[in-house]
Amino acid sequence: MELKETTRDHSGVHNLAFQNDSEGVDVINPKGLGENSRVIKNSQNRKAEHTNQEDEYINIESDLHGNKCDSVDDEQPRLKGHLEKKYDKVCEFYRKHKTRIHYVIYGILVTAYLAVVIAACSLNFQRALPLFIITVLAIFFICWDFLIAKYEDRIAAFFSPGERYLKKQWFWLKWALYAALIITVICWLIFDTAKQGSRQLISFGGLAMYILLMFIFSKYPTRVAWRPVFSGIGMQFILGLLILRTKVGFDMFNWLGIQIQTFLEYADTGAKFVFGEKYTDHFFAFKVLPIVVFFSTVMSMLYHIGFMQWLVGKVGWIMQIFMGTTPVESLVAAGNIFVGQTESPLLVRPYLPYITKSELHAVMTAGFSTIAGSVLGAYISFGVSASHLLTASVMSAPASLATAKLFWPETEKPTVTLRSGLRMAKGDSKNVLEAASQGASTSILLVANIAVNLISFLALLAFLDSALSWVGSLFDYPQLNFENICAYVFMPFSFMMGVDWEDSFIVGGLLGYKTFFNEFVAYERLSKLIDNREKGGSMYINGVKQYMTVRSEVIATYALCGFANFGSLGLVIGGLTSLAPSKKKEIAGGAFRAMIAGTVACFMTACVAGMLTVAGVEVPCHILLGSAFNSTDFPDNSTELFDCCQQLFTSVNHSQEFFPGGNYSLSPWKGCCQILDRPAFYCT
Repeated sequence: MELKETTRDHSGVHNLAFQNDSEGVDVINPKGLGENSRVIKNSQNRKAEHTNQEDEYINIESDLHGNKCDSVDDEQPRLKGHLEKKYDKVCEFYRKHKTRIHYVIYGILVTAYLAVVIAACSLNFQRALPLFIITVLAIFFICWDFLIAKYEDRIAAFFSPGERYLKKQWFWLKWALYAALIITVICWLIFDTAKQGSRQLISFGGLAMYILLMFIFSKYPTRVAWRPVFSGIGMQFILGLLILRTKVGFDMFNWLGIQIQTFLEYADTGAKFVFGEKYTDHFFAFKVLPIVVFFSTVMSMLYHIGFMQWLVGKVGWIMQIFMGTTPVESLVAAGNIFVGQTESPLLVRPYLPYITKSELHAVMTAGFSTIAGSVLGAYISFGVSASHLLTASVMSAPASLATAKLFWPETEKPTVTLRSGLRMAKGDSKNVLEAASQGASTSILLVANIAVNLISFLALLAFLDSALSWVGSLFDYPQLNFENICAYVFMPFSFMMGVDWEDSFIVGGLLGYKTFFNEFVAYERLSKLIDNREKGGSMYINGVKQYMTVRSEVIATYALCGFANFGSLGLVIGGLTSLAPSKKKEIAGGAFRAMIAGTVACFMTACVAGMLTVAGVEVPCHILLGSAFNSTDFPDNSTELFDCCQQLFTSVNHSQEFFPGGNYSLSPWKGCCQILDRPAFYCT
C-alpha cells in the first residue's frame, strides 16, 4: 500500500499528521498510523490546554461576528424587494456623500439662524442687541478656530521675525515697559485721587503691602520671576478697570449678572414641585440648595457638548501668553473660574504626575482663590451682588497665578510644555440627557457636604461664642465672642484693602468666619448686613453698627470670594492625592502655603476693587443722618456724613425739601453743625 491511497481526507487526520511532521511522526510507515493518531490527539489536547490558559486573549467580538456570519449563511437566499433596493441605494449615496450632506444641513441651519437674527434686529435692534453680540462673538471665534487649525504654521511663520526681534531686544525693552507702567500707575493715582478722594490710595498701599509680604515669606525669594507677578496683577487691574470704571464693561457684567439671577430662578420650579408651595419657609434647604443642583446639571451638560472645554482653553491660552505660565497651571486657573477646586484638576489629570512642585502649588492656589460656579448661584440667592461675584471670580484667576509664582517660584524645568495646548479630559456620558442626570447625581454629595458643614460649623460657632462669653464675663467683658477675636486679628488687613475704618471691624469678623469656617457662613452674615442697609434702619444700636457702606460691602464681597479655609485644606489634599498618588508628599507639604497664597490673592483682588470702586453717597441721606445722630454714641466723621450735611445746608439755602415731605428732627441739624462748624445763623 502506498501513501497516496491514504491521503484522501475524510476526517482530516492525515492532513493534521502531515502538518505536524516536525513532531517526528513517521508518515511513510503505514503500521504507525495508530501511533500517528495518538500523537495527533495529544497535540490537539495540548493546543486546547494552551488555549484555555490564555483565555483572556480571546476576542469575544470576533466570535460573535463569526456566529453572526454563520447565522447569515444559514439563512435561505431571497430576492430583495423594490423598496429595499431603493433603501440600499439611498444608504450607499449617503455613505459616499456624507460630508457634503452634513455641510448642506449645517448651511441650512446657519442660514435659518442668521435670518432669525436679522429679523429680530430689524424689528427692534435694542431688544435684539444681546443676541446680535452673541452671534458676532460666535462667528469671530469660529473663524478664529478655523484659521488657527488650517493656517497655524503660516501664521506662526508670519509672526516669527517679530518674535525673534522681541527676544533679541527684550533685555532693554522690558525695563522700558516697566518704567512706562510705573509712570502710568503714578499718573493715574494722582488724577484719580484728585477726582475721587484719597481712599483709593489706601487700597493701593494695601496691594503693595501684600506683594511685599509674599516676597518676604517666599519659598525662594531670590528665584522669583517677576513677569508672571506683574502681568497677573496687570491683567487683574485691566479687568477691574474695564468692568468697574467703564460704562460698557459695567453694563455688560451687570446685564450678565441679571441674566444669571433670572436663569437660577428656574430652579424654583423644581423646588416647588418637590417641596410644595411653601418651600421658601425653609429658605436655605429648599431655596438655596436646589440652585446648586440645577447649576451642577447645567455645567455637566456644557461639559458634554464641549463648550466649557473650549471656553477654559481660550481663557487659559490668554493667561499663558500674557503671563508666561505653563499650560497646566494656566488651564487649571482658567477652569477654577467656572468649577470647583477638586473638579478643575480633572481637566489635566493625565499630566499631574509630571508637573513640578511650583506648578502643583499654583494648581492648589488657583483652587483656594476662586469659587465654583455651582455655589456662585447660592451666594447670589443670599442677596450678594451677582455682577461683583462674577467680576471677583474672573479677576482672581490671574491673581492666583501671580501670588503662587511669588510665594513658590519655579526652580525646576517644567516637563509639560506642549506648544499646541493640552488635551483636556472629557466626560464619559453618551448624550446630553445622561450628562444632565450625571450632573444632578454628582451634586448630591456637594449639597450634602454644604448642609452638614453648615449645621456642624454653626453649632460649633454657637458653642464657642457661649464659652468665650463665659470667659469674658469673668473679666467683666461678656461681649467676647469668636467674631470679636477674628475682627481684631483681621481688622488691619481689611482696612488696608480700603474698607472704611468704622467698617473694618465688621469685615475683619467676616474674614475670620471665612478662614476658620467657610465662605458660606461669611456670605450669610454679609447678606444680613446688606439687608439691614437696604431696609434703612438705625445704623447704630447701643453703639454697635448694624450695616456698612456700599463700598465696604463691595470690598468684602471680593475678599470673601474664595475657598481658602481650613475645611477646604483637607478636601484639596484628598482630592489631588487621589488624582496623582505619586505626588502625595508634595501635595501635603505645599497645601498650607497654597491656602495662604489663595487668601492673599483674594485680598489683592479686593484691593484692586477698592482702588476702582467709585465713591459716592451710598445710603439715602435722610436715612443716614437720621440713624447716625439718633444713636446713643456720636458717630465718627465719615465722607458720607460730611456730604449729606453739606447737601442739607445747601437744600435749605435754595429752599428745597431735602427730606421726604420736609419732616426731619433737630438731631441731624445739631450733628451737622458740630461736624461742619457752621455759623450761628445756621444752627440757632
